Amino acid sequence: MSKIRVLLADDHDLFRQGVRRLLEGVSDLEIVGEGRTGEETVRLVEDLVPDIVLLDITMPGLSGIDAARLIKTASPRTGVIMLTVHADEEFLFEAIKAGAMGYLLKDASPDDLVRAIRLIYGGEGLLAPSMAAKVMREFARTREAKELAGVLNPLTVREIEILQHVAEGLANKEIAHKLSISERTVKNHLSNIMEKLHVNSRTQAAVYALRSGLVPPPSR
Repeated sequence: MSKIRVLLADDHDLFRQGVRRLLEGVSDLEIVGEGRTGEETVRLVEDLVPDIVLLDITMPGLSGIDAARLIKTASPRTGVIMLTVHADEEFLFEAIKAGAMGYLLKDASPDDLVRAIRLIYGGEGLLAPSMAAKVMREFARTREAKELAGVLNPLTVREIEILQHVAEGLANKEIAHKLSISERTVKNHLSNIMEKLHVNSRTQAAVYALRSGLVPPPSR
């Protein structure tokens, strides 16, 4: 079975080496390279074409967000996961707009990091639960959110329900089990949601819904 090829990008050697040691112990993952700057990371992606890049936001020279834009241009199939200390929603929105499929804080558990890599590799997305909750609470209070929610009315009740679970960080399989429907049905609903919201990924759809206040804050 082929392994998920992962590139690490962080200017702090100790943190990067710690992540390497963690992921090297996971049987279906393979570390193919390490970048210390945004520019170096983009070059490595062009040369190695990894499946996943774990990308810090604050690095010397080119920022992680700017690097993400260049990475998605150079290698559209490479999934970008921001792994950062920045818990501000502004960084989250910029990262998603730049093409990131996942956003995790550096205090995430090892299991959460490995799960994120596998989900993004499978074409899904993942937001740190604390970030999703913060975004929901912030934007659900604004008048702009209510107005934008009206624009999003074309979504069906089932689509809104699925979008809520996506925003809570559930994978397609977990959503299917919770709603007692097939995983294929979940994927079909997500395709319809992305088309209606004019976004390119389930993560972008979730963030769009969080910013609009379309889905209520998660219970956790």
